[in-house]
Amino acid sequence: MIKWLLAVLGFMYMRYPGAIIGFIIGTLLDNWNRSSGGFLQSMMGGKQSSSVSPGDFELNLLSLCALVIKADGKVSQTELDYVRSYFVRAYGKERANATFRTFNDVIKNRELSASRISQYLASRTQYPTRLQITHFLFGIAQADGSVSTSEANMIQQIASYLKIGAKDFESIKAMFLKQTPESAYKILEIDKSASDADVKKAYRKMVKKYHPDKLEHMDEAYKKGAREKFDKVQEAYETIQKERGF
Repeated sequence: MIKWLLAVLGFMYMRYPGAIIGFIIGTLLDNWNRSSGGFLQSMMGGKQSSSVSPGDFELNLLSLCALVIKADGKVSQTELDYVRSYFVRAYGKERANATFRTFNDVIKNRELSASRISQYLASRTQYPTRLQITHFLFGIAQADGSVSTSEANMIQQIASYLKIGAKDFESIKAMFLKQTPESAYKILEIDKSASDADVKKAYRKMVKKYHPDKLEHMDEAYKKGAREKFDKVQEAYETIQKERGF
């Protein structure tokens, strides 16, 4: 792309010799741009492709788990078992054990930073994946029977660094509370004063947002989490239907 642009500019100023020089310089810049991961595209306002390797994702996710588990000042064996079970379902026993060993050997004794870890993942994962991370962290907190205030606050802090919207956070949080008409409205991200038409519209929007197909590229454990959110949306809608009689 750049080579043709510089060739045209070179032709305008120096005719054929300028076009040749421009083409050569442009070719060099095109090659360098590709090897640097699209640096020039990024500088010009385009989207730079970035991702996280499976190993890095697993270690960073496990670090967030540790922050939530430690948030209330005690380490619950039930919560630890929940995390281990989740990792085994998602990655298989051998790979999960390797991740835990690496975490214990390298990362566990370091000071874990919610902001650094979350911002790293936020820049390298898609929004549906980050919603699932938030949902998973609440699952950990609830594994011992209830989500404590300190755990909820830690997850909210992590979610903010993950760039999760406030309504999305409150929606996921409400999924882990006792189902009531009030929590049902929060799950659908609407006020209780919303009209029946707005309720139906919100339901369709949430079904689209949390549809399991959004995480089709992820492992089975993540798909299971997506289905859980999907089911909670359905349950919330049915609760409001029953309350309103439509």
